[in-house]
Amino acid sequence: MRRVPLLLAAALAATPALSGQIPAAATEMLRRIYGSRDFAPDRFGPARWIERGAAYTTVEPSEAVRGGGASDIVRYETATGARSVLVSARRLIPAGDSVPLDIDDYGWSADGAQLLLFTNSQRVWRQNTRGDYWVLNRTTWALRQLGGRDAPASSLMYAKFSPQGDRVAYVRQGDLYVERVSDGKITRLTVGADSLHVNGMSDWVYEEEFDLRDGFRWSPDGTKLAYWHFDMTGVRTFTLINNTDSLYPFTTPIQYPKAGMPNSAVTAGVVGADGGPTTWLRLDDDARDNYLPRMEWAGPKELVLQRMNRLQNTDRVLLADAATGAVRTVLTERDSAWLDVVDDLQWLGGGTRFLWVSERDGWRHVYLVSRDGKTVQPVTPGPFDVIAVAAVDEAGGWLYYIASPDNATQRYLFRTRLDGTGRPERVSPARQSGTHGYDVSPDVRWALHNYSTFDTPPVVELVRLPGHQVVRRSRRTPPSATRWPR
Repeated sequence: MRRVPLLLAAALAATPALSGQIPAAATEMLRRIYGSRDFAPDRFGPARWIERGAAYTTVEPSEAVRGGGASDIVRYETATGARSVLVSARRLIPAGDSVPLDIDDYGWSADGAQLLLFTNSQRVWRQNTRGDYWVLNRTTWALRQLGGRDAPASSLMYAKFSPQGDRVAYVRQGDLYVERVSDGKITRLTVGADSLHVNGMSDWVYEEEFDLRDGFRWSPDGTKLAYWHFDMTGVRTFTLINNTDSLYPFTTPIQYPKAGMPNSAVTAGVVGADGGPTTWLRLDDDARDNYLPRMEWAGPKELVLQRMNRLQNTDRVLLADAATGAVRTVLTERDSAWLDVVDDLQWLGGGTRFLWVSERDGWRHVYLVSRDGKTVQPVTPGPFDVIAVAAVDEAGGWLYYIASPDNATQRYLFRTRLDGTGRPERVSPARQSGTHGYDVSPDVRWALHNYSTFDTPPVVELVRLPGHQVVRRSRRTPPSATRWPR
């Protein structure tokens, strides 16, 4: 599509009868906008912090394998910029093949010894969440595909290492599996999936309204998994007509509840990583008229849930016992109109308190809440909204957050004391008005910073916190390159 204005301008300029009607400056501007990288954003990533921020990895065109989009995974020392190829594209060539795997996404085991690679991905509704997964052992350089010999191509979803890195869990055709990395032994954890029942993944409503797709969570000790179960029985079918993917149109039925019609019945349970029965969480209300948009582990023995009514004006924070399924409410948020789900719940103090975002005083602010919910302490008071929590420096006593107290069209990084005392400090440079985004390192010493304005394409740079000193900036590169300067 970008070529059309440029080709049109070129054709008009080349036509004697019309060329005089197009000023040369306009033609040049069209060329710059659509035919050059003058206004294109920098290309970088996807980046992953490793070693608590001492280094990061990113994907770059391969130096060892030319052509075909082959990519290396490259390691950069954060402080010095020293570059090394961590995984060459040559290591990503399966046995019996001659072409490296495309890298749609990747992740590291906790110790960095193993690479989980996502490739051959297929779109599911809005995102490419179904595909093939491979594990590369960086000690032996053995490359093995997950799923077993009978797994159809592009049939695995949401694969992730256990915290110990010895197993990978994934969803396949609506059921949850665990595969041992050492020998490929596969354990099926759930059964009964069909077009109306799925485990470890979500239905259309939860993906659309709550951005929930990945429907399972490893326990911190790697012995159990908590997962969502969706029963779509009773949800009426909506027929989508596809006029674009083939010569003749075809229809795709989906379970889609219109306003006031039955939702999916959503439940959650805990199952052992070695298999066995599921312990279902004992939620005390209707599974169709209440939502379960968030669930995470709150230590090795408990889960923290968010439970919302269908009107979405009440959000309860629940703690659930993973062994018995018993559930108790520790915090309740209410609003006369509507509440958003909270994505910034983080545990601090060894699990004795958690960060919570609330609009209870009329502004969106961060609070510290004791585990039992009896103490709620404001951290970011003031007449402004906190857009998101960027990082927590618990050792230093700082909360980093994104906000824009003076101009709602812009975004900046601030920090304030975790105990709520003192005045907030703006970390983003005062001279750079615009939109700032940050991927902060685990040790909160560094951040990958992206910045843009209406007339400034996004710029990506590495900055040192809290002073925001620019350490390196990505240079403009052709579309096939992503390398940072040393």
